[in-house]
Amino acid sequence: MKIAVVGTGYVGLVTGTCFAETGNHVTCVDIDMNKIEALRKGVTPIYEPGLEVLLTRNIKEERISFTDDLKEAVKEAVVIFLALPTPSDQDGSADLKYVLQVAEELSGMITSYKVIVNKSTVPVGTCEKVTAALSKKLSKDLFDVVSNPEFLREGVAVEDFLKPERVVVGSSSEKASKIMGELYSPFVRQGNPIYFMDARSAEMTKYAANSFLAMKISFMNEMANLCEKAGANVDWVRIGMGSDQRIGKRFLFPGIGYGGSCFPKDVLALNLTAKEYDYDFKLLRSVLEVNKIQKKLIVDKIRNHYKNNLSGKHFALWGLAFKPETDDIRDAPSLDIIEALLGAGATLSVYDPVAMENIRKKFSDRIGYGMNQYEVLHNADGLLILTEWSEFRNPDFDKMKRLLKEYAIFDGRNVYALEKMREMNFHYESIGREIVDHRSVS
Repeated sequence: MKIAVVGTGYVGLVTGTCFAETGNHVTCVDIDMNKIEALRKGVTPIYEPGLEVLLTRNIKEERISFTDDLKEAVKEAVVIFLALPTPSDQDGSADLKYVLQVAEELSGMITSYKVIVNKSTVPVGTCEKVTAALSKKLSKDLFDVVSNPEFLREGVAVEDFLKPERVVVGSSSEKASKIMGELYSPFVRQGNPIYFMDARSAEMTKYAANSFLAMKISFMNEMANLCEKAGANVDWVRIGMGSDQRIGKRFLFPGIGYGGSCFPKDVLALNLTAKEYDYDFKLLRSVLEVNKIQKKLIVDKIRNHYKNNLSGKHFALWGLAFKPETDDIRDAPSLDIIEALLGAGATLSVYDPVAMENIRKKFSDRIGYGMNQYEVLHNADGLLILTEWSEFRNPDFDKMKRLLKEYAIFDGRNVYALEKMREMNFHYESIGREIVDHRSVS
């Protein structure tokens, strides 16, 4: 099948590459010629495990190409995916200007039947708005608009696309639904479902899923805070809860709040949708508030440990991306933590396996940067762990002690066992667990 994907951001690039991998002919469109030229050479603008290998292979096999010519890209395409940015406005609503602008452009280009697919995360009713934009110049028998929300986890997005737990298609058109079913059939051969529903329900499903997961994370963060006060260990609480199949084990790890491109934006947008329909979504408002507070928790721990005087203190930070296996720092807790520590008069040296360049663009020379995890420890008053990268799990603790000025670790991801920290004589503070108070100064 011939496909056009408009937008080569995270969703668009993964979508186009994975459809090409199953034999389709895909043309990806973007207005950024520098990005287009890089993609033509197989260079991806994002870090996503496995993506560059697939991209290079499909470029070689001539199943995927890149252009800035929208009209040429959609000319022979049967399906056109809109994978465009929908950034949050100041009030939290999703900005649809890019989606609707492309829809209006397409209305003057389409001459044969096309399925227009909203792949971006968009509010309820967007398919209707796209239909209205297309209908300005097009007869309705030349197109159908479909909602096909993505459920990709950064760090495993390629696997999620190639082996989806489910595919959601929102459409009232039998013709469009049949085409979408054929397109996704190679990905669900093992029996995972394709759910066909109306467009509004499909649009709501994406927001509902992400908001529920954000709620689950926030609940565990609240439980962790309570565990600290009550003298319980959140690790055992998490294991006890997660063994209940009605609850499940995933998304029960407490930490310093959720971030990334999806959860923060989608929770805000769903809350605004509730307001538009005059519904007070109390639980969702609480999720937003809990996450805001949780991002400050580790800074509060540090302030308390250093008796509210961080002026002149120097800290090392391990992990900057909002989660492992990505370079995405959008709404990452590290951003708020860095700003808070700098505002308190501290200096910082930071390290992340892949997100350094993105952090450098944001903070420039306001902070220091290390070539590896140990370089940033030199003469630091304490270490903060903000992203649970695998390489941080089994470090050389003796080397760390030789480099650190003070043997203090503030772990926002509960990476280390309390017993190990006692054995190594670190002052160790984590989330929802007791403080290991064996501070030692070199």
